[in-house]
Amino acid sequence: MKLGLTALALAAIINLAPGTVLAVQTPQQQSAVPDAPAPRGLPLGSIDGPITPGKGAGQTAGNSGATSSSSAQAQQAPAPEPSTPPPAAKDITPPEGGDALPRFVVNVNFVEVPVTVKDSHGNLVSGLTWRDFEIYENNVLEPPRVFSVDPAPLSIAFVIDQSLTSDVMSKVNDSMGAIQGALAPYDEAALFTYGNGAKEWTGFTGARSNRLPAVLALAKATGTDMQVPVNTGPFAGCSITKNGSCVDPNLQVGRSAGDNTFITIPKEIHTLNDAILAAAKELSTRPKERRRIIYVISDGKEYGSKATYREVVRYLQTNKIAVYGTLVGDSARWGEGYLSRLHLPFTMYDNRLAGYALSTGGTLDSERGVNGIETSYAKIVEEARTQYTLGYISHESIYDGKYRKIDVRVDRPNLEVIAKPGYYPSAQDYR
Repeated sequence: MKLGLTALALAAIINLAPGTVLAVQTPQQQSAVPDAPAPRGLPLGSIDGPITPGKGAGQTAGNSGATSSSSAQAQQAPAPEPSTPPPAAKDITPPEGGDALPRFVVNVNFVEVPVTVKDSHGNLVSGLTWRDFEIYENNVLEPPRVFSVDPAPLSIAFVIDQSLTSDVMSKVNDSMGAIQGALAPYDEAALFTYGNGAKEWTGFTGARSNRLPAVLALAKATGTDMQVPVNTGPFAGCSITKNGSCVDPNLQVGRSAGDNTFITIPKEIHTLNDAILAAAKELSTRPKERRRIIYVISDGKEYGSKATYREVVRYLQTNKIAVYGTLVGDSARWGEGYLSRLHLPFTMYDNRLAGYALSTGGTLDSERGVNGIETSYAKIVEEARTQYTLGYISHESIYDGKYRKIDVRVDRPNLEVIAKPGYYPSAQDYR
């Protein structure tokens, strides 16, 4: 009988699946001390099949009842089933390239308006509250949502006119050392010059860095010597001719054409529009929390620019850039400075800078001496820094690209309110 049972047991072992380990336990082995905790994961003895990179090895279905794996499972208490099923993977998986938390984007049409208030003597007025201001956009009263009197850090681009006469240019050169003293440590500055074309000397750098005064020293120029050419009469002839035409190398680089009795007088070149546009493009990349300022030191003459005045003004109003300046030379003379704002058709603009300041909410200061020019730097920078900041939510559509007119009023008599007269909405505000 025992021999028959042994034969049956051997036959059963032979019919088992390949790789199966049969463990025979005696009563003494069953009462022995249990083994140490088994490592987590599948035992090495239960691995069957090829190992695939990234997927691991396969496991034989029949090995789930093996003694080596069942002993490790018996020592570990079964984990309680969760009362509620976990959320689906699509609900907890963050979007590709995004944050783990959900992100909500709400488009609002918030408009920020810096405002300068002066009294009848030109002094800054402080102590006003939000109740003293009224803001109208397209003749609709907008309730203020933000009101602040905190000074703002400046990103200021200096634009210096190098087409000035030599005597005026020397005064500007002597005053350039006071530019850094008008700035605060948290400001940043860039430098541009123009004559026949704009030139960038440095991008934005720290206002108190050593780089700024070094670049200002390099940017000094000699100016131009304006002469009165004679194009008619007995003194109009010239002794230098080229291909039968008169050439005067003292007037312009491109020469002037004429004959022995007539000389074509070249026109002056003052590319103010191109210089302001170049500075505005650099300013448009600065952070929104900084106040963007272009400071121009010039006589305001404009002729020969590739960019038009309307194109530059629209770019300034779209990117929240204000133009300030110090008028020197002819435009700084009393009385003549106001007359130079008038323009005759087909002639050069004698003071285009006034239009830029009025269109962007900036101010101008007219100075003729070195001390006055140096004082104007600190004066105008103070005005740009200590403005009232008003904010409101426009009633217009956020996707409307049309021009919007702004009217800021103060409920107090004999005060001058300086703010931008309008703006163009930009898609950059809704990112």
